[in-house]
Amino acid sequence: MTNDSPLLPVHFRFFKKNGYSYSALIPVLENIAFSKEPVSGIMIYSFFTNQKEDVFKEVSEARARNLNTFFIAGGPHPSGAPAETVKYFDAVVISEGEETLPALISQIQSNFQNGVDLKNGFENILGIAFQNSSGDFVQTQKRPPVCLDNFPCFSPDNIWRPLEISRGCPHRCKFCQTPQIFGHQMRHRSVSEIVKYAAYYDDLRFISSNAFAYGSSGVTPKPEKVKELLSSLSVLDGKRIFFGTFPSEVRPEFVTEDMIDLVKTYCTNDSLSIGAQSGSDKILEEIGRGHTAEDVYKATELCFSNDIVPIVDFIIGFPGETESDQQQSLDMIEWLSRNGGEVRAHYLSPLPSTAYENIIPEDVHPDISKKLGKLALDGKLKGTWENMSGILD
Repeated sequence: MTNDSPLLPVHFRFFKKNGYSYSALIPVLENIAFSKEPVSGIMIYSFFTNQKEDVFKEVSEARARNLNTFFIAGGPHPSGAPAETVKYFDAVVISEGEETLPALISQIQSNFQNGVDLKNGFENILGIAFQNSSGDFVQTQKRPPVCLDNFPCFSPDNIWRPLEISRGCPHRCKFCQTPQIFGHQMRHRSVSEIVKYAAYYDDLRFISSNAFAYGSSGVTPKPEKVKELLSSLSVLDGKRIFFGTFPSEVRPEFVTEDMIDLVKTYCTNDSLSIGAQSGSDKILEEIGRGHTAEDVYKATELCFSNDIVPIVDFIIGFPGETESDQQQSLDMIEWLSRNGGEVRAHYLSPLPSTAYENIIPEDVHPDISKKLGKLALDGKLKGTWENMSGILD
């Protein structure tokens, strides 16, 4: 085989909840197509932990059909559990893919054209894991975090996600994968780049671990940086700005009078998504959340006094969480509901590479579960507080 040989076709396995990854990868990969099933060539997957069993089964069945496919995995679960993932995949991209994935595919294509083993030279590619010819697990040196301005938010022909303005998080919440995947230092896309890509939208929504941390280290807010961003976006004709709402959220201690004023001045949204996680100070300290229950009450009171609806996230089932701790969360949830707030409940999902990777979540006390169910029936709470598995489609 020579360098004139055709290249292997490259496909992205598209299913619910990984459209953001597809949109981010299109600009850095040439001639990539999406597929709703495994096909021959190079097949790229991005998936979460609650999807892993379906993905592993699909890949195993595809191999049994001898599809002649080279399987690459990336995203939250493969990044957190590369040793498990390479039992099913030929290679794993760990953490960010903008630089690693093109380098990996280029090596595969070169190997294919030259008729050598497709994993030849993998040990020289930063940020991947694979099994070598002896069946040994190999993980290469970590790749440095990318500069967001060096990579497009999306391809104009494939806008499938909101504007990503920041990556990383300095906090060390024991349940969260974000700092493990994107690092403990926040990185921000520049205002000029954000404005450039904002031209493609009518409604502007953003991806960030903490939207109110834009321009800062993520430890303390910099309202002047947020003002620079929002004021620059506000002069664009016909744009509606939704800041601090899903798919972003804000930390409660970042909800200040200054930030509320910026939202009311420049933004369309009359709600804020706030990550509380627990109403128990004991649990908040144990999980390394970095704020108190009082911070949550203060943040939501600021919202109420400014006619902004707080949409507050809680997680149930932390290790060591007692009925008393769960009751304190329920007390906060009921207080929020009485005052016009909205609540989203989640059952703790132990994620790979986090401090809680191997824990067993605490059961929800029957009385607490019953009261949460009543709130849900009354339309005052959304989500689940029991263990649920995800599906691909």
